[in-house]
Amino acid sequence: MSIEARSVDFIPENERYGKPSSLFYIWFGANMNITTIASGVLPVVLGLNLFWSSVSIIVGSLIGAIFMASHSAQGPKLGIPQMIQSRAQFGVIGAVLPLLFVMLIYLGFFVSNTLLAAQAIDKVSPLGQRGNIYVISVLCFLIALYGYKLIHRVQKALSIMSILVFLIATVLAIILPVPPGQWAATGFSLQKFLAAVSISVTWQLSYAPYVADYSRYLPGKTSTSKVFWHSYTGTVLGGAWMMILGAVLSVAIPHFADNVGLNVAELFGWGAVLLYVFVVFGQVSINVFNLYGAFMSTVTVIEPFAKMKVTAKVRGYFMLAITAIATVLCTVSQDNFITFFLNFIFFMSYFLIPWTAINLVDFYFVRHGVYSVEDIFDLDGRYGRVNWFSCVTFVLAILLEIPFMNTSLYVGAVAERLNGVDLAWLVGLAFPAAAYYLYMKSGKRNVLETPVANS
Repeated sequence: MSIEARSVDFIPENERYGKPSSLFYIWFGANMNITTIASGVLPVVLGLNLFWSSVSIIVGSLIGAIFMASHSAQGPKLGIPQMIQSRAQFGVIGAVLPLLFVMLIYLGFFVSNTLLAAQAIDKVSPLGQRGNIYVISVLCFLIALYGYKLIHRVQKALSIMSILVFLIATVLAIILPVPPGQWAATGFSLQKFLAAVSISVTWQLSYAPYVADYSRYLPGKTSTSKVFWHSYTGTVLGGAWMMILGAVLSVAIPHFADNVGLNVAELFGWGAVLLYVFVVFGQVSINVFNLYGAFMSTVTVIEPFAKMKVTAKVRGYFMLAITAIATVLCTVSQDNFITFFLNFIFFMSYFLIPWTAINLVDFYFVRHGVYSVEDIFDLDGRYGRVNWFSCVTFVLAILLEIPFMNTSLYVGAVAERLNGVDLAWLVGLAFPAAAYYLYMKSGKRNVLETPVANS
């Protein structure tokens, strides 16, 4: 297994390989971890019973995965990473704006995943929580360093093992007693339900900034619909299953959220030790996505200003620096992880949704998937250095979301008048999508492109 030679550059057709079915394993496996289970606790924390928590998780997963899988379908068509493709909408330098927010999201998820894993194995590890953090970070660094091919293999192995492990966990969870009325369609609250739906939507959207990174090596003629549906079914099945499992366990086990990984492992009694190993494997696997994505984003930010060849050594230095920063952040303790995680999920949605709206409208409705890849890497190319309209629209969309926000840190004026219903995600989707489409189709911009470059 050699270190991946490509970074943000175009993947020529003679280096393309694989089948879209591999994406099912990638995105099913990406959800089979205790961070997804912890996300399932959040609807219960908001005050929904198990019935409405499960419905909100399924509805949110089905909606959010549409956007996630639509991004995945861009990979084989363009042969470049997800975020560098944003240059076509924001300009070569302007794309740095959404990238800065995306890098914060990578670091936030790295911290969340590592803390959950370190906390879970603290009982059986002689290293202590800080030592556990260091070991997990090193494992993430090594897998992410080798890149695309190893990540695909790890995720396939994780997916296959996860089915057996979590089927057993699900059976054990179902037989646990829960308070009466938890599975009844009663006590509905629109405010809480919409907030819970937005959590599942955002969970799926959190993959959007790097989902095409894992489909870009597929042959250019790969069926777009097959890429979409393999990505969609994998992430919906894996994500909804784990979130509902988390919701059930949070109701059945007192103080479940205090240590999600430990409580899941101890469901297995004498087999808990093996589960600790599996928990670490799952957390390392999903953290590799964040580390790999952070590396790609860092190179994308630097590349316009300093042309460089990303050799194995350069790749290693970048990965090491990013891992070190993320590890330092992990050592900053969180007094209330679930509250932190809930606010982080909402924070992500407020920045991710305007970006995904602009990107998908451009790809599917403005340029219809036809781009000049050469110009994406050219400061003086047709996409320009900065597309000021896109950048301003992105920032304005975030500002427009503020009155509609409802978090434990801040409640907007509109959300307050709507009895706490958070519609920020809808504003963040509709406004930039409509504004960008109308602007690009108004004749103010030339949207006709030459075919995608093949070299």
